[in-house]
Amino acid sequence: MSDLFLLLLIIVLLLCLVVTVGGLLLYSGVLSDIVIKTGPPPIRNVTIAYKFKEGPYKDCGAAYTESCSIGPKLNAIGVFYDDPKQRPPEKCRYVVGSILCEGEEKPNEDLQKLYEKFGFNVFSMPDVSHAVTTSFPCTTPLSHVLGPYRVYPRIASYIEERKLCAFPTIEIYSSDVINYMVPLSRQTDFFVPEMKEEVRTDVKEEDSDDDRGTDITGADSHSDVSSVSGGVPWDSRETSLAVSTAASMASSLPLRDVLDASEDLKYRDHSDRGSNDSVGSGSSFEELDMDQEELGGGEERVKKEYGEEEDYPEGEGGAREGAELAAEKKEHLGEGEE
Repeated sequence: MSDLFLLLLIIVLLLCLVVTVGGLLLYSGVLSDIVIKTGPPPIRNVTIAYKFKEGPYKDCGAAYTESCSIGPKLNAIGVFYDDPKQRPPEKCRYVVGSILCEGEEKPNEDLQKLYEKFGFNVFSMPDVSHAVTTSFPCTTPLSHVLGPYRVYPRIASYIEERKLCAFPTIEIYSSDVINYMVPLSRQTDFFVPEMKEEVRTDVKEEDSDDDRGTDITGADSHSDVSSVSGGVPWDSRETSLAVSTAASMASSLPLRDVLDASEDLKYRDHSDRGSNDSVGSGSSFEELDMDQEELGGGEERVKKEYGEEEDYPEGEGGAREGAELAAEKKEHLGEGEE
């Protein structure tokens, strides 16, 4: 009988534990409706005290605790710059801190100096008109864990379906709600100086890697242009090199055809001249001197006909007369050669 009583007691305790855990999860927002929308952001033109961190996002709790311990009445904020699916977790960059003021307000100088004393920096975020936003209830410490698991997949699907350019992800913690926003404009203005320096370093490293890769292939190191978000994949680089090589080969074909055509014309000219002329083949220099002398004699005969100081005829009639003179000149040259 006592054994049965103990078994029932254990079952009742287990049921109470399950109900308690379930109630805690419900109260923490595990089944809360997540509504994603595009509209005005929950904050505008805020000044924050922050610390820049690099590492897994799950380790940001200590930084939140430190920030809230300095200003317990201030709203906490976190800015997460990288996607853990695209960048190694240990290299993900983020900012954690507190909101000192919003809008036209000025931050409390004493509180700002206190944050700076503990190694925090001060940064002002821009005012944007539109952002992807949503919220999650902040009722228990468990809400900070449940929120990302419930919200981030929905935000990612919303942005992907609508093909939006939205980054970085910002979390704002108040006493009863966690607001999430992803700006749709002026995104890089949300980059703190440390993040901007990191981006410059990444771009320089990618450019140096590209230069080394193109030096190996023997191509121009400045042939590709990369954006800040990332370098050009090697596949696309190889494709661009192949296309440029094919284009250069294709462009050289017409030039080769022109050169061949000019050689053919020269060959025909020489063959026609050889068929009409009975002079044997001498050196090229002798033929050149002979042509110059004959041209000189022809010019003298033309000057005698028109006068030394008289200009050649101009206009359409002059063109016809010039053509006739050229024909006569050729005849004189042919007679001279004979």
